[in-house]
Amino acid sequence: METSKTILFVTGAFVTHHCWDEWRTYFESKGYKTLAPSWPFKDGDAPTLRNRQPNDTDLAALTLSEVIDSYANVAQSLPEKPIIIGHSLGGLMTQILVNRGLAALGVAIHPVPPLGVFPYEFSFLKGGWKSLGLFTSMKKTYLMSFKDWQYAFVNGQPLQEQKAAYEQFTIPESKTVARGGLSSAAKVDWDKPHVPLLITSGSWDHIIPAHLNARNFKRYPQNGSVVEYKEFPGRNHFVLGQPGWKGDADYVLDWIQKH
Repeated sequence: METSKTILFVTGAFVTHHCWDEWRTYFESKGYKTLAPSWPFKDGDAPTLRNRQPNDTDLAALTLSEVIDSYANVAQSLPEKPIIIGHSLGGLMTQILVNRGLAALGVAIHPVPPLGVFPYEFSFLKGGWKSLGLFTSMKKTYLMSFKDWQYAFVNGQPLQEQKAAYEQFTIPESKTVARGGLSSAAKVDWDKPHVPLLITSGSWDHIIPAHLNARNFKRYPQNGSVVEYKEFPGRNHFVLGQPGWKGDADYVLDWIQKH
């Protein structure tokens, strides 16, 4: 069977869809057509979106189900089933879209785990709990502070790189979407047969630690569907833009071509 030549990139929380720009250039140079649509109410660069903080009521009211459906609609509108590649919360959405039968192949990069894989790691809670907005107004959006960004995304990188990435990519987030990750919107039918799925992780990742990704991978039963897992050394959560990202992209490309 001819593999799809269309890639749909699914963006995670806290960052703009431009985090995929280098990946798009890379895969387009290898002959793929790529799309990296923004979430609803996030179609802008980081400074524009930050200027709306914290009173972007449209974004504040957005739900995880609505974000997933926006990507499902894009996938269904394409002339062929796309290869779906998602990062972080976008990785969770990739697992859900694969589960819905909308992908030719799926790659979940450091994904937030679906419902049923309990994230008990302290670093996950430390990196992500503020985005749930407990005891704060759900009508206001949440913007990760630079200090939290340093811990959750860019740990291990030089300060200048951390700052540049923060300025370029960090945007306000819907607390409603963040809470959706703890609801039935984040559910996967583990037993349902599916197209090949690759889950990757990084040994430096604080917010989605490697063993959390390993538990996510192990939840899939050995039922004939291909599920593979790869941990990369020295990768933090900013894996898409971290120096060395091309090693991950090369691995993903090889995996796609094998399947």
